[in-house]
Amino acid sequence: MIKVQKVFKRFSLGDEELTILKDVNIEIKKQEFVSILGQSGSGKSTLMYIIGLLDQPTEGKVIIDGVDIATLSDDEISKMRSQTMGFVFQQFNLINKLTVEENILLPTIYHQGVLPYDPKVKARELMSRFGIDHRAQSYPNKISGGEQQRVSIARALILDPQIILADEPTGNLDSNTGEIILKLIEELNRKDKKTIVIVTHDKDIAKRTKRSIVIKDGVIQ
Repeated sequence: MIKVQKVFKRFSLGDEELTILKDVNIEIKKQEFVSILGQSGSGKSTLMYIIGLLDQPTEGKVIIDGVDIATLSDDEISKMRSQTMGFVFQQFNLINKLTVEENILLPTIYHQGVLPYDPKVKARELMSRFGIDHRAQSYPNKISGGEQQRVSIARALILDPQIILADEPTGNLDSNTGEIILKLIEELNRKDKKTIVIVTHDKDIAKRTKRSIVIKDGVIQ
C-alpha cells in the first residue's frame, strides 16, 4: 500500500542545509497496523507528511497503492490524498465556527466527483458509532477533548479512505480518554480493515500496533 524508497528531505535554513530524512526505505502493506516511533525532532512527523502526500521528498520515491507520486500532477496528488488518506492530528484541527456535523462533512465539500452514498447519512452513522450524535449541532470549543478527537476521526472517515494517518492522536488527552481513542483506532484496523499508521513518541502506544518503525535523527533504525 505504501512504499518509501531512498527518500531524503532537506530544508535550507539561511546558508545552512538541514537533512531531516536520510535514505528512508519503508514498506507498509494493505490493512497493516503500524507505528512510526521516534522522539521529538527525529523526523517522524516529516515522514508522515510525505506518506500522506502533504509534502514531497527532496529526493527518492513515494509509491501509494502502486502509483509513483512523482508521475502525478498537483491536482492528481490532491485527488489521491482526499480519496486515499484520512488524517487524525494531536491538535484536532477542527473549525470552531462550524458545528460537529459540519466539521465532519467538510471533506465532502472539497471532494471532486460524486460520492456513492449520502454524506449526511454517513456522517450521522459515524457520529452514532462514536457516541457523539448528541453533539451534532454543538461547536468544537463547547465539547470535551475526547469528543473533539472522535469528531476528527469521523471527519477522517467520511470519504472512506483506505489509509488513516494519526499523528500523536492521544497527545492532548488524559490517559482514560486516550485509551478510548486508541481502542477506536484499533477497531478501524480490525473491523474496518483500514491501513493504520500511528506516529508517536510513546513506546507503550507503539507496542499496541502490530509493527513499529523506529526513526532516529532522520534514519530508520
